[in-house]
Amino acid sequence: MNYKRVLIKFSGEALAGENGYGIDTKILDYIANEIKSVADSGVEIGIVIGGGNIIRGVSASEDGIISRSSADHMGMLATVINGIALQEALEHKGVSVRLQSAVEMNKVAEPFIVRKATRHLEKGRIVIFTGGTGNPFFTTDTGATLRGVQISADVVIKATKVDGVYDKDPMKFKDAKLLSQLSYDDALSDNIKVMDDTAIALAKDNSMPIIVCDMFKEGNLLDIIENNSSSYSIVKDLK
Repeated sequence: MNYKRVLIKFSGEALAGENGYGIDTKILDYIANEIKSVADSGVEIGIVIGGGNIIRGVSASEDGIISRSSADHMGMLATVINGIALQEALEHKGVSVRLQSAVEMNKVAEPFIVRKATRHLEKGRIVIFTGGTGNPFFTTDTGATLRGVQISADVVIKATKVDGVYDKDPMKFKDAKLLSQLSYDDALSDNIKVMDDTAIALAKDNSMPIIVCDMFKEGNLLDIIENNSSSYSIVKDLK
């Protein structure tokens, strides 16, 4: 199936590269090139990017000094930093981009408004959604599924460091098998890690397919969107 409108989720950790922290501009440039190739094909693109390369709310609140609510708000601000970086990288390549934030900060980003985002997409602009859902206790995975549903995307693509979903941890088990297709209920099972349960449940309620793929395989995003690749896993209604 060819997709007209997609929501792509990138992890913040991916931007850090080997440094493990901050933004590696070489990786930022690579991601921008991958996104540009999809945009040049005429596909409308929404993007959600995490903030784990700067701070993760769960980790920051572990010892109780910082409350989980405040730590999650810190994480939301981290996604805005990454969003600004990705916007710059895309504009450097001549791509038209709009940055929106669920946490209002009008000096650097538009407030998140569904109708405005949809209009940007219709005009061929990429929209980067930052600030998570705007609420603590929700991951950027859930934010990605939510934004995908809100903009009526055809699919949510989780671009990761692995080539799909396995029946068990492929780093620990040599006999781990790649699952090319799985149901929402399969994705919610304990041994399968696709997204957090809230994100999967939201996708299931709205029949939103989720693709998991390797973002570091050059050209993979475009190949998947144009149905020229089998190197991914898809979570969908299998009934």
